[in-house]
Amino acid sequence: MARPPARQLEEAGMRRLLFAGQMTVTLLLSLFLVVPVIMSVMAGLSVNYFRGVASGLTLRWLVQVWGMYHDAILLSFYVAGATLAITLLVGVPAGYVLARAPGRVSRLFEELLVLPVAVPGLASALALLVVYGGLTAFRVSPWFIVVGHVVFTLPFMVRAVSAVCASVDLKTLEEGAASLGAGFLRRFFTVVLPNVRPGILAGALTVVTLSIGEFNLTWMLHTPTDKTLPVGLADAYASMRLEVGSAYTVVFFLMIIPLLVLLQLFGASGLERSRRPSASTLREP
Repeated sequence: MARPPARQLEEAGMRRLLFAGQMTVTLLLSLFLVVPVIMSVMAGLSVNYFRGVASGLTLRWLVQVWGMYHDAILLSFYVAGATLAITLLVGVPAGYVLARAPGRVSRLFEELLVLPVAVPGLASALALLVVYGGLTAFRVSPWFIVVGHVVFTLPFMVRAVSAVCASVDLKTLEEGAASLGAGFLRRFFTVVLPNVRPGILAGALTVVTLSIGEFNLTWMLHTPTDKTLPVGLADAYASMRLEVGSAYTVVFFLMIIPLLVLLQLFGASGLERSRRPSASTLREP
């Protein structure tokens, strides 16, 4: 039995009202988050923060930030690159094994693996200092920070790879390749890796983004000669003019926003692509 037209109009009006309310809340929350970012960027490009844009625009503060903190910016890239290389070498095989051999042991290993994410970064850093702080040469090198970042970011690589592995029928694909004479290494590089590429890319972007932006753990592990981007940002806000700190924020945004955009793109489309395995993965050896 069809609903009366009046009832249909009433329901349509309620849906429009609900949609308008949701949009209003979303826009207000977006403004609440975006306006401080815009103000910080303008402060880093203004001659005088207290006079605002009326004082004129300048790149002076950006140049000053690069002159004072370029070592910290470059070190962040170095640490992020080294962290990514290690997490790829360790995390991709670990994610594959966890997906191919599910069970209590795998679940226990996965829970232990994500433990550093659950505890505060300062606690993880303190644990590293207690265990390895006595190794002076290692303690004062950037590799000490790399180890901390690997401990923190490895779970994200493992989870991304294992999620894609679980969504693809790798067992059938590997059995088909094995029937054609492909050994384990050949199956891994020609069947597994092409099919889990979306997870690897998403995990890699996550690792790099987290490594560049990580502050708590890095602040505890760094030395005066080994400052990364977030530590330098905190130092700039604490000891320099507000314009310099804001200009540092602009540099940080220029580095991190493209990574976040790419992460969003791969996160939205990675699993969909992973469900379409390439026909070339079962090529005859």
